[in-house]
Formats: sequence, C-alpha cells, structure tokens
Amino acid sequence: MKRFNEHGRPTVAAAELLLLRGDDDVAVATHDLSSGEEAGAPGRDPVVVRDAVPRGHKVALRALPAGTEVRKYGQVIGVATQDVAPGEHVHSHNLGFEEGHRESELATVHVELPVPPEPRPTFQGYRRSNGKVGTRNYVAILTSVNCSASTAKMIADQFRGFATDQYDDVDGVVALTHQSGCGLVPTSEGGQVLLRTLRGYAEHANVAGLLVLGLGCEMIQLDTILSGAAVSPDTVVKTLTIQDTGGIRATVKAGVAAIREMLPEIEERWEREECDVAELVLGLNCGGSDGYSGITANPALGWASDLLVSYGGTSVLAETPEVFGAEHLLTRRAVTPEVGKRLLDRIEWWKSYAAAGGGSLDNNPSPGNKAGGLTTILEKSLGAVAKGGQADLAAVYEYAEPITERGFVFMDTPGYDPVSVTGIVAGGANVVCFTTGRGSVFGCKPTPSIKLGTNSELFEKMGDDIDIDCGRIVTGTATVEQVGREIFDRILAVASGELTSSEDLDIGGEEFVPWQLGTVT
Repeated sequence: MKRFNEHGRPTVAAAELLLLRGDDDVAVATHDLSSGEEAGAPGRDPVVVRDAVPRGHKVALRALPAGTEVRKYGQVIGVATQDVAPGEHVHSHNLGFEEGHRESELATVHVELPVPPEPRPTFQGYRRSNGKVGTRNYVAILTSVNCSASTAKMIADQFRGFATDQYDDVDGVVALTHQSGCGLVPTSEGGQVLLRTLRGYAEHANVAGLLVLGLGCEMIQLDTILSGAAVSPDTVVKTLTIQDTGGIRATVKAGVAAIREMLPEIEERWEREECDVAELVLGLNCGGSDGYSGITANPALGWASDLLVSYGGTSVLAETPEVFGAEHLLTRRAVTPEVGKRLLDRIEWWKSYAAAGGGSLDNNPSPGNKAGGLTTILEKSLGAVAKGGQADLAAVYEYAEPITERGFVFMDTPGYDPVSVTGIVAGGANVVCFTTGRGSVFGCKPTPSIKLGTNSELFEKMGDDIDIDCGRIVTGTATVEQVGREIFDRILAVASGELTSSEDLDIGGEEFVPWQLGTVT
C-alpha cells in the first residue's frame, strides 16, 4: 500500500531504498519507482524520484556535478558525465567509466576466521586412492581434438536416459568435446592451456572412468595428454583413435563396448563414504549479474565461502576481467606481497590482451547486466568480489592450473561463464556455486553447479533453473548469514549426491569450453 507525504506525493518506506555504505552517493531501488515518488534511505534525507527507476537500479541521493566521482559500496564506480540532481536515475546516460587510481596495498589486511565448534561437517563422497575426494562418479569421454567430438557424442548418447540406472554409483557418461587440438602447437601458450585443461579433467576426482578419444593425426596426441596427467591409479582408463579403430562407426561400437565394460567395475569399486568438509574445493562464478548481485547472492556466497575456508576447505574465485576495479580489495588480503603482486600481474596481462584485440576491460558490463542495473565494470567488479568473502587470499593460479593450496584462492579466467568454470573445474573444483540475476541456465558436468538467484522475481519466473532464492535478503525475510548458511548446507547436500536443478534437467555436457589462446598452424 502506498503512503503519501504532506505534499500529496506517494512515499516509499526507507528500508526499500538500499544504502550500502553510509557515505555512498547512490542507493538501490528495491522495486520499480515512478517519477514523483518520494523515496529515502536509512539515515539520509528522502529524495523525490525525478524519472522512472527500475528495480535494482541506482538513485542519486545528493547533487552530483559533472566530473564528480560517484560512490557505491563505499568505492568509486565511475564519474558523473553530466550534472545529476538528487532523485535522478543514475545509469549509462549520466555515469561513465574512469579507471582512476586505486592504491593496491599488498598483504596489509588479514582476517583470522574463527573455527566453528565441533562437530565438523561431513559429506558422503568418493575417496580416490590418490587422496582426492569426488562428489560425483562420472565416466568421461575426453576428446583430444575437435575431429573426434561428434564420435564422442555418439558414444555418450548410447548412455542417456535410463541406460546407467542399474548402477547406483555411476552418475552418467559425459562427452567432453571442444573445438581445438588439431593445428595447435603443444608447446605454445595456447597448447599448454589446452593440455592443462584436458589433464585437469582426466585426473579430476569426479571422474571414475575415462575414455580418451582422438582422431590420430592431431598435434595434441593422446599420450601427450595422459603422460602429463596425475590420474588416480584406481580410475578406469581406456584410449581409442578413430583412424586406428577403423572409422567412426567402428569407433562408436568400440567406445560403447569399452564403457559397458567399465560400468560394473566402477560400481563394484566405489561407494560413497563419510568425508570431512575440508575435502571440498568450491568454485565461485557469476553470470547474468544485476544490481542485486553484490547485495544478495554474492555476499551470501561469500559467507558460505568463509565458513568452508574456516574448516580448512578451498574456495576459488575467478573471472579476472570482472575483478578489474576491485583488485585492490583482494591484494590487501594476500597472505604475502608476492601473492598480491601475482594478481596485479594478471590484471596487467588482461589490459594488454584486451588492447591487442581492439578492446578494453571497460567494455564490460554486458547489455543484460546494464538492463539489470549495473553501469560500469567498476561497479560490477565490486559486487563480484563479494563472492570471495573476507578470508585471506592464499594463492593466485593461471588458467586450469592444479589447485594445491587450501583456503581462499584466485584463478585467472575470462569472464565468459563456460570458459571460466571449465578452468576452475580443471583446477580441481568438485562443487560449483553460480550466482545469477538475469537468469542463467548454466550446468556443469562432471561437477555439480548450484545456481543462486539474486532476486525473488527471478526465482519465481525461472524456478526450475535456480536452486536458492537469495532475493529474500532484499525483502527482509532472511539475512545474508541465514542465506549463507543455507548455501553452505546445500553445498554439503549436493556433494553427498543431491541433484542440482541443472543436473535434474540433465544439462552441463555442452559447457566444457577450454580457453582458446595461441597460434593455430
């Protein structure tokens, strides 16, 4: 119900206009606002809304002359490109990117996360003989080259639906195909990235059976992949090349027969057993972000991440182009100056990489992000890093490098979701949490992906695709800590075998997308 002030204008309850830091210049609308409404934020004078402001977008709380730095989250998100009056909608038409100067302190802020009292949480996982723990038991068909992709899919298609139902401890057969491997020099930068990715999946704890499939004449050979992969000794491994086997039809028959031989062996070899929470490696990613991402889902996931780290687990933040502008908040949390410098080096690499392609890092956000209320990459990044909580930054990895440090770490990946998560999973993530505000249908095999919606409207509209509604933080029916606890509990449940929304829909096989770099000859 609308209320009216002494001037006859409709008012909005102060709590419905979100002020994220006391000295911010803008606040976030919690529902669509109309011109003429009076809206306020706690502790600030109310303003008259001057033009329509969609939910999740920003409203100016004070006059902002052209050239003024504009703050949200207590940080600069851009500069006013024209005079902005109190109550005015602040977005692309009057707020622009300006990189400015950020003091990137190195290893100056450290937080000792309290270890919660016993009992320690556990989950039901698959313990491998090399010490790793899986949350799923997949047979993976790993292709060395794009030429074997169709054959791999034909083999996997024979095991869709109910084909593996008789095997309680087999989660399915997934074809991991890609568009590279033929003319890519293995020793090149791009070749090394692809090899790290393929090896990371070959040795992944969620893979119990592995069929490595090639054409036969490609640059990335099967033995090149396997010779450098630390595959667990108890993983069932077979290899095939189409040329040596006698063509596609013969290879499909041979591949199906090989997997049929694997299934009973996998079923007999493994069953879920109790594993400590510290065995979890959690991948953090976001896609289709909106103005609520940095307010609801991302901070709640950050809370869950910190809890996991406090128990000795591992949490992996990524998407380097989407921490640009907020890197100074991470470098100060680095355990050593060298770790912080490593992150800054990756940022500089990305600046050069983007410039070489005729772009720049401020080309982000996407049209969908902007429709959801995000204006500049600085604003987007400040919300994105909230997924990493408050824990110290223990390490920085290049794309698809094996994750060996426990705690909160960072991996250098692109912002493109399938490429980013592919790198994180190759590094060893056995669970992924994926936040979205616009509505992502992302899935991820062989690692389960829990999707977190930033707003309740999305959850109501796309409930079959979203696992947890984090929008309750804005509506006031739940706190960041309460939703964070719910996320943490869901991580444990999913790690123990509970299906995510994407798994229930049987999607995630097409999202294996290694990052393509380097010269192709």
